[in-house]
Amino acid sequence: MKTNVGVFFGCRSVEHEVSIISAVQAMRAINRDKYDVTPVYVAKNGRMYTGENLFEIENYRDLSKLLKECEEVTFVRNENGVIMHFLNTKLFKKKADVNIDVAFPIVHGTNCEDGTMAGYFEFLNLPYVGCDVASAAIGMDKAVFKDVLKKADIPVLDCVLIRAREYGLNKEEITEKIEKEIGFPLIVKPVNLGSSVGISKVKSKAELDEAITLAISFADRILCEKAITDLREINCSVLGDADECIASVCEEPFMHDEILSYKDKYEGGGQNSGASKGMASLGRKIPADISEEKAQEIKDLSLKTVKAMNASGVVRIDFLYDTKSDKVYVNEINTIPGSLAFYLWDASGIKYTDMLDRLIDLAFKRQRNRDNLTFTIDTNILSGVNFGSKGAKGAKM
Repeated sequence: MKTNVGVFFGCRSVEHEVSIISAVQAMRAINRDKYDVTPVYVAKNGRMYTGENLFEIENYRDLSKLLKECEEVTFVRNENGVIMHFLNTKLFKKKADVNIDVAFPIVHGTNCEDGTMAGYFEFLNLPYVGCDVASAAIGMDKAVFKDVLKKADIPVLDCVLIRAREYGLNKEEITEKIEKEIGFPLIVKPVNLGSSVGISKVKSKAELDEAITLAISFADRILCEKAITDLREINCSVLGDADECIASVCEEPFMHDEILSYKDKYEGGGQNSGASKGMASLGRKIPADISEEKAQEIKDLSLKTVKAMNASGVVRIDFLYDTKSDKVYVNEINTIPGSLAFYLWDASGIKYTDMLDRLIDLAFKRQRNRDNLTFTIDTNILSGVNFGSKGAKGAKM
């Protein structure tokens, strides 16, 4: 009997469309001889849908039409495990519930990749692929991420953390602090977004307010950090968990501007082909044109980062390489990278289908470990409680 994999994608995120691309790529690559695949599209309003039409990327061009052809669902745990239950079905056309064996979230950004969706699966006690709640939340929060890495002696750039409300009340004071502690040029970025959304390079004080205003339109906390002048961006993926993981070859993405933009990442493949290929369409050099020693340093730091965070699944870690000082800094981690970074693993000798198989195995491994933990105590302290006629107000314990 095949394992039924529920692939969850979409969600209320500015990276909603990127998630769709990544998910369709994965659903096409998964081994159908071993797995059944149930697509679960999460609309921007949080409602969940399934249907055969969700497998084809072309159908998403007319989303309202697509959803009319799909069926709304919800998920419930019963004595047989977790089931996908169909909503709004007519009495004589009621569809049978579908058992889901493992969840495969392919989501990007806030309200999903940040641990929200992992928490939903843990509430259902459903095995799921990828980082758990804590590591997903750390990975999404760039400020906390830096703190975790600093404690593990992993190099990151210093930064100034700004809250939107405080900036509105103390703009001049905060601007002076940024000038003093960071200086120009600098990078302004939202704390909890990916895909380069809301990020700006600032060369002077005159440009700072506009960049901060843009960033706080996406998040209520932002970071300002020193911009590296002689910069090369190098990425490396890690597959596995904190117990055992491996690093991919390194890549160097090509930028059309001074920072790698959303357009660089996701729109480049659509200009000629008519359809974006997600991160797989980004211009890049694989392997990156760096020394073997520097590549190994980046791989070692990537593995160390995964272990420091207790991450799981497949992640991509983005590095800033200061060629002038020959130093590398961890910039951020993508706990569910665009296109699941399959192109890095393909270049490392692991086919996409095999990588997906490993990810599902990791999900079941974690669930087995969780099943061996104690979450309840076989006692009932309420058995001797009696509020009596006075009710709760007069009760003594």
